[in-house]
Amino acid sequence: MTDTAELRRITRDFLAEHPPAGTERLDFLRARFDAGLAWVHFPEGLGGLGLPRSLQAVVDAELAAAGAPDNDPRRIGIGLGMAAPTILQYGTEEQKRRFLKPLWTGEEVWCQLFSEPGAGSDLAALGTRAVREGDDWVVDGQKVWTSSAHLARWAILIARTDPDVPKHRGITYFVCDMTDPGVEVRPLRQITGEAEFNEVFLTGVRIPDAHRLGEAGDGWRVAQTTLNNERVAIGGMRLPREGGMIGPVAKTWRERPGLRTHDLHQRLLRLWVEAEVARLTGERLRQQLVAGQPGPEGAGMKLAFARLNQEISGLEVELRGEEGLLYDDWTMRRPELVDFTGRDAGYRYLRSKGNSIEGGTSEVLLNIVAERVLGLPAEPRTDKDVAWKDLAR
Repeated sequence: MTDTAELRRITRDFLAEHPPAGTERLDFLRARFDAGLAWVHFPEGLGGLGLPRSLQAVVDAELAAAGAPDNDPRRIGIGLGMAAPTILQYGTEEQKRRFLKPLWTGEEVWCQLFSEPGAGSDLAALGTRAVREGDDWVVDGQKVWTSSAHLARWAILIARTDPDVPKHRGITYFVCDMTDPGVEVRPLRQITGEAEFNEVFLTGVRIPDAHRLGEAGDGWRVAQTTLNNERVAIGGMRLPREGGMIGPVAKTWRERPGLRTHDLHQRLLRLWVEAEVARLTGERLRQQLVAGQPGPEGAGMKLAFARLNQEISGLEVELRGEEGLLYDDWTMRRPELVDFTGRDAGYRYLRSKGNSIEGGTSEVLLNIVAERVLGLPAEPRTDKDVAWKDLAR
């Protein structure tokens, strides 16, 4: 069944059976998942109907028109954008049925335990160790820059399971229970004053082998699925015209003509055009996703996202003059969401500095675009065939 009219009928029948006004929010979301209207491109029984990804827009439009609740996707973005596609591709049937439904409904928040103090841009150099003991793996190490770790029940985790082979080949991918003994989450206070990120210490954490995704030692390949989806999730989010960071700047420009100068006008026009080009390119990228898995093109979108956010927020501060220098929200908060547009200009300017680091640094993404999109020669990598244990650290 791929007919748009038929899918619209199915959605309307679902709404008639579960009227949003008379159904508890969580009950509605659970029923929507069971009806296959969560991710229509996922298999039946796992929140989908096995349909083309493009048809999700049909379902979403019908539900929005009926005033149906959503699953608060910004709050659970790591689960939706990174964990779910990885579990779908590499998880066992038991793992898919255990994790995907509460992930989608938002009952269980996810975080990502990848980066380490000595392995950020060079992620494959990670040193967190996982040692097999019977049916479990015992994990020791430290992770950093972990968004939402203070809220998360589950984490996607990569760890070193074989130090005797080159760094990319000795990694294994796990699902880690953040409530287990030995998991310690510490806040990292940022330049904005809040602690959205965390560092996570793992001390003797026991992870059952049943929570391994993919084969032992094949974690780098599994992680590529996560990373490609992460870059699309960050840089390719769906926005309306003047959505995102360009919206507040354009609004200020229209409402406060006394702030305008010729130079600021020219810069705003250029950034408005670039933001619109990036938005339309994101739409094209999402259309390409209908035909398969995300590829390195997501790196280009994430690059543009970071650069534009930083330039636009800088322009906004200049446009506001002395007022733009004010920042009165210097509180140690533990936010559930990163709110780029609901806060003041000072917050946007400070927070955007992290956009060129999180989700892959801009320098690494430039290499990815050069090598995998443009086909340019790869940079020399002298450590590619050296056992991890022999690398200088």
